[in-house]
Amino acid sequence: MHTSLASPSATAAVHAAPSRRTLRKRLHDYAFRKVHGSTLIYNTCWEDPRLDREVMRIDSSSRIAMITSAGCNALDYLLDDAAEIHAVDMNPRQNALVELKRALFEHATHDDLFALLGDGSTADYRAILGAARPHMPDYARTYWDRKARYFDPAAQRGSFYYYGGSGLAAWFLRQAIRRGRRSTDRLVREFLDAPDHATQRALYARLEPEVWTKATNWLVRQPSTMALLGVPRPQIKLIMDSHPRGLTGFVQDKFRHAMSELPIGDNYFWRVYMTGRYSRECCPNYLRREHFATLASRVRRLRLHTSTLSDFLRRNPAEYTHFVLLDHQDWLAAHDPAALREEWDLIFANSRPGTRILLRSAGLDLGFIPEDIRARVAWDEATCARLHALDRVGTYGSMHFGEVRR
Repeated sequence: MHTSLASPSATAAVHAAPSRRTLRKRLHDYAFRKVHGSTLIYNTCWEDPRLDREVMRIDSSSRIAMITSAGCNALDYLLDDAAEIHAVDMNPRQNALVELKRALFEHATHDDLFALLGDGSTADYRAILGAARPHMPDYARTYWDRKARYFDPAAQRGSFYYYGGSGLAAWFLRQAIRRGRRSTDRLVREFLDAPDHATQRALYARLEPEVWTKATNWLVRQPSTMALLGVPRPQIKLIMDSHPRGLTGFVQDKFRHAMSELPIGDNYFWRVYMTGRYSRECCPNYLRREHFATLASRVRRLRLHTSTLSDFLRRNPAEYTHFVLLDHQDWLAAHDPAALREEWDLIFANSRPGTRILLRSAGLDLGFIPEDIRARVAWDEATCARLHALDRVGTYGSMHFGEVRR
């Protein structure tokens, strides 16, 4: 449309729409920076370690560099007897959470560990934190001195898993779904304890209209909700570009697949956000009693670093056997392509032929990584496609695993 032929109202609309879009982008970026600069984002890992361990084939010779997140999966990898795991995160609060877990393994009982991080709250939280406190570094001690209330059962949210960025988003969504109705809580409990797959599907068909209301659809679309969940704008764009019904449709379809097509009985990822706690039968491996002694004896193999992955590799050059990158390269590709290339240069400089690399993306393919970098890795996309369909979390667009070429 030529401007000279447009009516004043049409011209205003042409200019207003981009302005509103720009404002929305700025609001999301501001919320994302604000949250990530001051908040524990992930109170539990949001990647399925069952799939990770199948492709990575960890053993006693493994030296792993990975993004920390909440540390659940790093502890899971220790069950395969990895020689050392370097967990790297720019957010010191993520590492403070792992310091707490490590102190509990070394200086508490399994019952104490599960009371805090399985049940999510306990009347004894101050005593348990007090016993762990002397065994944490200063930054972690200071953080948990300020955040002890996260484990207070009398607090408004009543569970550690409803604090932090992802926890707060889960709490808001849970309140929107419940709407003060006990019948919804009963239906959720029935669903989570479904005795067989057919019953599970039938119960989810009843539960789905309770989950996807106008309120929850609105919350999913909000920049602040996505920021709390740790989803930056470039990932939202990848989702919008790859799904015909946009962000809300993507989330709904992924949730339906996880809830209907995969067994809910061992899906601890969704159980904890639906109920605020794990059960003894449905929880991450690090919380299982049978693994407590093994992890207590190996937890010092897990070393924590507060930095970017590139800075870590510059300061700690070595021949690593595994890199677990989660999804952070989506953000690098959109915001700092030079930093993305630098990170890959450092990964290759600290690899050997056969080093295994695992990453996830909001997109459907590896197109965000430059072609010359992709060519240096032998990607096993067939295996990843098979495993991705079994992902109990189900929120990523794709997972990718490969080995550095010989």
